[in-house]
Amino acid sequence: MTVVDAIAVRQLGLTQYGDVLQDMRAFTRSVHTTEEIWLTEHEPVYTLGQGAADRKVANAIPVVRSDRGGDITYHGPGQIVLYALIDLAGRGIKVKRHVWLLEQAVIELVGGERRPGAPGVYVDGAKIAALGIRVVRGRAYHGLSLNVDMDLSPFSAIDPCGYPGLKVTQMKDLGLSTDRVGERLSEILIEKLDA
Repeated sequence: MTVVDAIAVRQLGLTQYGDVLQDMRAFTRSVHTTEEIWLTEHEPVYTLGQGAADRKVANAIPVVRSDRGGDITYHGPGQIVLYALIDLAGRGIKVKRHVWLLEQAVIELVGGERRPGAPGVYVDGAKIAALGIRVVRGRAYHGLSLNVDMDLSPFSAIDPCGYPGLKVTQMKDLGLSTDRVGERLSEILIEKLDA
């Protein structure tokens, strides 16, 4: 664990989505006031956001219901997932601003752009980063996933983020550096949160 400006950054390694979801809920509902960023890669899994309809996927990858916003997405090795466990109320940050800060951290790392009404970051029309959050008593959890160097084929079994035909891309295919992605992304986000 490293600490940057009082926000602890934890490297979790390769994890099961359900275990991390349970830990995030417990962390957020506890009485302490610390803030943390968790960096992980997940074993292959599709996750359904709160508004997503239940569905089956035509492969053996499990589908797990989540309590984040958004629709369906895929997580797997080679994708950095940054969970931002942040006290929005204590910082005076509104939800839309928090989403903007998450997107901006990715934009400053990889380039790309936002799309109105479609949270995330896009490069040349393809999604490189997805995000979804949940806020409980002014505290945010969940965060964003950034495609770094992974097998993108599981995305073809779904409509990523609920958008039919949405293309996805990754840093490796764009010729971007894949070194220390999680650490660099965390540093940018913390700088934005503390600004």
